[in-house]
Amino acid sequence: MLIRHKHKSDIPASEITPEGVYLRRREFMAAAGGAALMASAPSLAALSDAAAEDSSRPAWMRKAVAARGDGAPDATDATTPYTDAIRYNNFYEFGTAKDDPAANADSLRPHPWTVTVDGEVGRPGDYALEDILKPHPLEERIYRFRCVEAWSMVVPWVGFPLGDLLRRFEPTSKARYVRFETLADPEQMPGLKNPFTGIDWPYTEGLRLDEAMHPLTLMVVGMYGRTLPNQNGAPLRLMVPWKYGFKSIKSIVRISLMSEQPSTTWNDLAPGEYGFYANVNPAVDHPRWSQARERRLPTSLFNPNWRDTLMFNGYQEQVAGLYKGMDLRRFY
Repeated sequence: MLIRHKHKSDIPASEITPEGVYLRRREFMAAAGGAALMASAPSLAALSDAAAEDSSRPAWMRKAVAARGDGAPDATDATTPYTDAIRYNNFYEFGTAKDDPAANADSLRPHPWTVTVDGEVGRPGDYALEDILKPHPLEERIYRFRCVEAWSMVVPWVGFPLGDLLRRFEPTSKARYVRFETLADPEQMPGLKNPFTGIDWPYTEGLRLDEAMHPLTLMVVGMYGRTLPNQNGAPLRLMVPWKYGFKSIKSIVRISLMSEQPSTTWNDLAPGEYGFYANVNPAVDHPRWSQARERRLPTSLFNPNWRDTLMFNGYQEQVAGLYKGMDLRRFY
């Protein structure tokens, strides 16, 4: 039984994108005609791409995502259009421009996929994606997504709580942190061949164990009722909605439980700009721009869609207790 708890961050039912709108959008598009159809051409192309990507996943995975449970919404804004969510993102393994991942990620092979689990766990090993996912019922969570670059989205993700997965691996009493690692394969990821990124691949991220075990922290396998597109982190990514987006690592191939705080890619590369915690905080600016406001996609030159940034991205009620007594300017 799904027990739903009301929070201040809950999205009003009237503002949630209806399930039928995005599950039956191709039917809707087919019924549209003339000028309306021409006007929607970019969306049709994106949906066609998504359908091709989705069909490349194994049937059991597609069915699991499509048959997700009714998850608790956790945002207060209208859902970002699907085409924006799959066309505008950061995934340097496929290029540094915002549209590079969508243009180049078709080279990624998300099936078959293996995740290595090691470190302070009682059940280490190499787990096939099917073994990772099959025991967990999936649900949809509508989360705000805030990039450290001061743009944001609201996305319906499909996944399950990370804590449920970690418990299966039996963390030892020494486990205090979780380290994640992205695939680093130059043959599948052309961005790894770029010598100017300054990144020491593979991309890594980390959380404190209590952050990882928090019920808002998701392992994500889908979005908008489909399996994840390659450019959004297929086949398995993290989603930590109260942190800046670079913490939500994509295309995960290793999960390590550790006794000491792990090094992480952006924190190592520019520690004065990207903290280990990376909690969304409008009072702590990036050295080169303010974090007090954000541009919500869709946005444009003439309609930049600026709005005030919320503390912990709007999830303060649920997660502030994790940082009680901490100096959030020092531990940024």
